[in-house]
Amino acid sequence: FSHNIFILWRKDTYFVEKSCIFVFILNIGMRLFVILFSFLLFANRTVKAQTDTISYGVIKNMPAFYEQLKQQLTYPEAWGNSATKDFGKWRAEARKTVMECMQNLPPAPKEYDMSVVGTEQRAGYEARKIWFNVSEWYRIPAYLLVPDGKGPFPAIIMLHDHGAHFSIGKEKMVRPFGVSPEISADAGDWVVRCYDGQYTGDYFAQNGYVVLSIDALFWGERGRKEGISYDGQQALASNFMQMGASWGAFINIDDVRSAEFLASLPMVDKEKVGCLGFSMGAYRSWMLAALTDCVKASASICWMNTTEHLMTLTNNQNKGGSAYSMLIPNLRRYLDYPHTASIACPKPSLFFNGAKDKLFPVAGVKDAYQAMREVWESRHAGDRLVTKIWEEKHFFNKEMQKEALEFFNKEMRNND
Repeated sequence: FSHNIFILWRKDTYFVEKSCIFVFILNIGMRLFVILFSFLLFANRTVKAQTDTISYGVIKNMPAFYEQLKQQLTYPEAWGNSATKDFGKWRAEARKTVMECMQNLPPAPKEYDMSVVGTEQRAGYEARKIWFNVSEWYRIPAYLLVPDGKGPFPAIIMLHDHGAHFSIGKEKMVRPFGVSPEISADAGDWVVRCYDGQYTGDYFAQNGYVVLSIDALFWGERGRKEGISYDGQQALASNFMQMGASWGAFINIDDVRSAEFLASLPMVDKEKVGCLGFSMGAYRSWMLAALTDCVKASASICWMNTTEHLMTLTNNQNKGGSAYSMLIPNLRRYLDYPHTASIACPKPSLFFNGAKDKLFPVAGVKDAYQAMREVWESRHAGDRLVTKIWEEKHFFNKEMQKEALEFFNKEMRNND
């Protein structure tokens, strides 16, 4: 009996010992597993951290630190930020800043030497194809529309859009004549797509305005000798910059010289010269009004915003290409878009934008309108600034054109 008990005890002890050994091994295994899992988890986090910090510096063509760059922009020369508190002096200083950022520019022409190379009589006005010197370096073609009757007449310089459509320029604003069927069809199609089927220049000429429209450099008869190229914009802009100049500035100075030319014509009342444009033409319009007092009133359709809202990961402005035609190097260090436009104050100025316009965020439009409103009202000229957001996309419809005409009639024909 004792022997049997001893044997049972030995078996139980053996079983217990085996169980203890198993538990011990299991415990060690679990610890090793936890250690290995922790190591792998840490290693994975380390790799991810490296990916976030060193594998890229650009997001959607924007520097990864673009928000910090925007925060650096304090616009020290804007009205209200500038140390200059006399408004007339501020206008002169701000305009000088813009012009300095625009350098190096072509010299103004000694004489315009206009020549008329074609005419066409239309209902209530004559269309003329002309050439004139816009600088000492180059001579450009243009359309000039002259109302029937005795002048002098009020006048509008019509500034065409960008549209990534370079085969035509001035023909977007004035119905062309003496051109190929292809150019005529191209212009007709474009006017339907962007201007509700109405040539804005002809519409104003029918209503008693002298109209001038030129090609911006790179469009129409001032395009590439080698043919149209979207990518050519960036090459052209780069080449300008490598020679201390900018493509956008040349477009703006050509507009200034064209407005001065228009004001010099005998059939034009030089105290009643305005400008109007859609899209890039709108940018050109408010820039023109800011740069010269030869222009007495302006209308800018579908181009106004702020750098804060345009310089984002999703806005079209960050794609390069088209943006170069509307860039002045270093200007953002001093003035944002609405601040620059406010140099025109207290001139009558109209700004329309579309609530459905995907190119210009409505929040940025409202911020820009408010910034300009504060300037005009500070000069007791709030009634001279018209701002309106239409339930419209990026489009200049006939009703908008009608209101633009009424605006100019009020400001430039109220004594007729």
